[in-house]
Amino acid sequence: MKQQLISSFSIFLLFLHCANTFAQIPAAAPAQAPAVVVAPPPAATPTQAAAPHGITNVTKILEKAGHFTIFIRLLRSTQEESHLFSALNDSSTGLTIFAPTDSAFSELKSGTLNTLRDGDKSELVKFHVVPTFLSTSQFQTVSNPLGTWAGTGSRLPLNVTSYPNSVNITTGLTNTSLSGTVYTDNQLAIYKIEKVLLPKDIFASNAPAPAPVAPAPEKPTKAVPAVTVDSPAASVDISSALIFTNNILVGSFGLLASAMFSL
Repeated sequence: MKQQLISSFSIFLLFLHCANTFAQIPAAAPAQAPAVVVAPPPAATPTQAAAPHGITNVTKILEKAGHFTIFIRLLRSTQEESHLFSALNDSSTGLTIFAPTDSAFSELKSGTLNTLRDGDKSELVKFHVVPTFLSTSQFQTVSNPLGTWAGTGSRLPLNVTSYPNSVNITTGLTNTSLSGTVYTDNQLAIYKIEKVLLPKDIFASNAPAPAPVAPAPEKPTKAVPAVTVDSPAASVDISSALIFTNNILVGSFGLLASAMFSL
């Protein structure tokens, strides 16, 4: 009887041991499951790094600011909008844009833009783009004339003068100042101006037209004295000759009459 109790107790202890062993085995298995969750890499990070370049859209910035409808229209009709987008994505020097407001274009002579050829419209837009980023403080040290997308030279001068509270821009035909900052970051600066920057290369050809008219009045003034001086002298000489001839004839007639009476 005693042996049976010992055997039963031994079997009971063995059962408890087996139960504890099986209870611990599944606990280790779930520990490996989270290892799979760590694997997914957020590979979208590189594409997001390039996103700031793609976000910079000049026309959208101008549309949001308002009052640049005509300049936006020119950017699109001349295809310069796409050139700006490409330059901002590829250039490391950035861009500076002087954006004329709608009121600036309204100050131009009626029909000015319609008379321009497509190439001239494109040049006009490019004349407002400087191929480097310029903050307001950098205008103090920049060298003149500024180069633009339209080019450089005596036909395309763009000079900037910085004062404590303003920045003045001249082209030889236009004189204006920056009237505000539309947008700026480390790559793009857009400044508002109240006059369209007119390049001499396009608009100066119309300006000299009145100049040739000035010398015209000088020709008649030179011709008049020649006639006035000569004609009095000529009239004096003729009258003297007639008087002299008349005296000779009268004298001859008197001598002939005297001779006839003496006969």
